[in-house]
Amino acid sequence: MTESRPARRFWGWGTEGNGLTCEQQDAIAQMLSSHFELGEIAVTEPPTLAEIDLRPPRVRPPDSLQEICTSATDERAGHTYGKSFRDITRAFARDFANPPDVVALPRRESDVVALLDWCSEAGVAAIPYGGGSSVTGGVECAVPDAYPGVVSIDMRRIGRVIEVDTISRAARIEAGIYGPALEEQLRPHGLTLRHFPQSFEFSTLGGWIATRAGGHYATLFTHIDDFVESLRTVTPRGVMESRRLPGSGAGPSPDRMIIGSEGTLGIVTEAWMRLQDRPRYRAACSARFLSFEHAAVATRALAQSGLHPANCRLLDPTEALITGTDDGTASVLLVAFESAHHPLNAWIDEAVSCLRDHDATVRDDSIRVHAGTAGERDGTAGRWRQTFLRAPYIRDALIGMGMVNETLETACTWDRFAELHRGVTEAITSAAIDAGCPDSIVTCRFTHVYPDGPAPYFTVIAPGRPGGQLEQWSAIKSAASDAVLRHGGTITHHHSVGRDHRPWYDRQRPPLFAEALLAAKVTLDPAGILNPGVLLDLPPSR
Repeated sequence: MTESRPARRFWGWGTEGNGLTCEQQDAIAQMLSSHFELGEIAVTEPPTLAEIDLRPPRVRPPDSLQEICTSATDERAGHTYGKSFRDITRAFARDFANPPDVVALPRRESDVVALLDWCSEAGVAAIPYGGGSSVTGGVECAVPDAYPGVVSIDMRRIGRVIEVDTISRAARIEAGIYGPALEEQLRPHGLTLRHFPQSFEFSTLGGWIATRAGGHYATLFTHIDDFVESLRTVTPRGVMESRRLPGSGAGPSPDRMIIGSEGTLGIVTEAWMRLQDRPRYRAACSARFLSFEHAAVATRALAQSGLHPANCRLLDPTEALITGTDDGTASVLLVAFESAHHPLNAWIDEAVSCLRDHDATVRDDSIRVHAGTAGERDGTAGRWRQTFLRAPYIRDALIGMGMVNETLETACTWDRFAELHRGVTEAITSAAIDAGCPDSIVTCRFTHVYPDGPAPYFTVIAPGRPGGQLEQWSAIKSAASDAVLRHGGTITHHHSVGRDHRPWYDRQRPPLFAEALLAAKVTLDPAGILNPGVLLDLPPSR
């Protein structure tokens, strides 16, 4: 089953041949060695397929499905994990204990129907894979022993823009399409989805919908929810399709039930998505603040101003330093506007005025106004953007250097932010010490801002204990997650629940809602075969 596509790394982020150079890895190792006073840092080489010993497949698809299924080593290894710290660490340890028995590559919707029919009849677990970019254990194939086997369902063959409605500015799109292909197929129409998660290159439309993915843009259209016009979903009980409408008050939304269901209720095969005209005008600036607290107040003022910047990223001093955005002596706010229809001089002038009213330093040479794409990757914002896109490759390199590295994102109301920021930072620092990491780097930035609150994103880097990184990671993540809920945040703003966040999701959601969700699961997936362990538990029945 050979296909014309770049070879994905089976053990980590991205494609073979891309990522950090040896010189870049050495520079990071030297920086960490100096900061943590570690001496020379040994770098573990990533695994090769020849080193991986997968258990034999435990189930065999029926003859009618053989053509779309494979048990090849590279496919099974590549579909064993997502891309979280826990996933990559186990891959570096050559631990692929729970690979899928079969990887299915459906070519059309009827293949998905046939796959779910087989899995339901045989009691085989079915894990929708998307692009495999989950950082929360959402595509992992570890399921209870009651399931005789696991099938990972990869939709990459079902990835086209089928129809474009230029009058309504929407498109009918197959769910297996990856971000770059989606935008390339919309480009001739002068349209764009304008949804750019960090995983954009290696994630799919169906995965974005299933996980309620957040995009790059900080205000207005922050989540994929905002773009869904209607959905077509295959469930073990049949196909469910909603009506195309710009809005509706006809009871609870069937789309909303599927958006964020993380492959537990069905597999999205098609979606009508709302589009936008491609931007032509851009304006941006960067602002420095000597106090992170004052920067947060200024960001709130901008979020509540009604200007709706496309980008509004606040970096604390350490985050600004390690991303190369600034020298570490100040917090930095990156602001940008986009429009397909009008120049943005007035918008950027109002934003700069607002920030200066809150004691920001905004240098005139940081203010950029231009048409087209020229200049959008220059200056402070350009440096941050390049680090942002390289971040997953850097994370993999840190794991190879024996570091514990995790990101935790949440959202809270503005009145709770200061307490949450302090509480989560203290919880991470204390847990790291208790776990045997006496020194750690903890940073915070805002990924999105709303009139009623920000979405803080915490990053932690600490030297790991050889062979003990997973235990240290678990202790730090648990303490931070407890602190997030304790201080009024959500366990996830855009990374999804998966298996890693499940204990805190169970505490966050109302008990009666959990019962209602289980009732929906029983109705749509009575055999309990879809993504066991994610969101809720339903014992398999055969």
